[in-house]
Amino acid sequence: MANEQLEQLRKQLDGVNDQLVELIAQRGKIAQEIGKVKASQGLNRFDPVRERKMLDEIAEKNEGPFETSTLQHIFKEIFKASLELQEDDHSKALLVSRKNHPQNTIVDIKGEQIGDGQQRLIVGPCSVESFEQVDEVAAAVKKQGLKLLRGGAFKPRTSPYDFQGLGVEGLKILKEVADKHDLAVISEIVTPHDIETAVDYLDVIQIGARNMQNFELLKAAGSVNKPILLKRGLSATIAEFINAAEYIHSRGNGQIILCERGIRTYETATRNTLDISAVPILKQETHLPVFVDVTHSTGRRDLLLPTAKAALAIGADGVMTEVHPDPAVALSDSAQQMDIPQFEEFLAKLEESGLYKPGKVTIK
Repeated sequence: MANEQLEQLRKQLDGVNDQLVELIAQRGKIAQEIGKVKASQGLNRFDPVRERKMLDEIAEKNEGPFETSTLQHIFKEIFKASLELQEDDHSKALLVSRKNHPQNTIVDIKGEQIGDGQQRLIVGPCSVESFEQVDEVAAAVKKQGLKLLRGGAFKPRTSPYDFQGLGVEGLKILKEVADKHDLAVISEIVTPHDIETAVDYLDVIQIGARNMQNFELLKAAGSVNKPILLKRGLSATIAEFINAAEYIHSRGNGQIILCERGIRTYETATRNTLDISAVPILKQETHLPVFVDVTHSTGRRDLLLPTAKAALAIGADGVMTEVHPDPAVALSDSAQQMDIPQFEEFLAKLEESGLYKPGKVTIK
């Protein structure tokens, strides 16, 4: 008897659920129509006065058994969902969104097809210090069958007294060395007015973490026909990172490579905290290639190999790391750069892991 009563009550509950689904769907359709009217009149979607009025009416009409606060909480979620229905579906509208462009974007860098399913490395010194220094690293890169060479010519530093890079002279050195060894070259540009100059020397323009939300720089990068490597900001959310890429794409340049380089947290064991989960999220949310900078995320030579393995295993299109002929005398970030023998061992162990195949690497 008790079981029959329970089943009857459950059937009643199921019936109410069905009615609620129909009513919520009806409410959603009305909310969409309201959104269209507001858009045509240039009105804001969110009306706090109207929402407060509805919550007050709900409180007046509440006869239990739910507490008023509970009922209002439920309706707030309905209000929020209805408000989202009134949006122009921002995520779908984004040019960098996979919903808008299901196919992977492939960025061609002097024959290297970044984003084609092959995983690569990006290797090079943190800072350009001299022709001889860059040339030695470039020769090691070339020897390993790699294509992309990276070096910092403009170096935004935390302290104004630290080495700031050689500027345009550094770009000239990178260009000369890259031409000598038939490599593609990547370097960071920090101000909009240097973008046009950089086009003459670089194959890829890097926008660093500290400039991820330098919107004028992003616009300038979007106005040139040159691949852009965009690094995630120190405290940027993934949504902010994606919108920074959108700034570039919205100006006409869709040749964008995203780079996760660690974010700032309370942890001090590493230079930054590598957000490895950002890789599959970015791959799902956007159609852009994704790299992981294991050097700046960890700041430690002893962590470069395991984090590189993790990045490749989780689906990154490539890994960035730094190499210097003699890291002990490097003008910047000496503790995180490998020397050339360490670099060769690093590559050999990546090959042994089965996560990296020779000749499919990109240099930073």
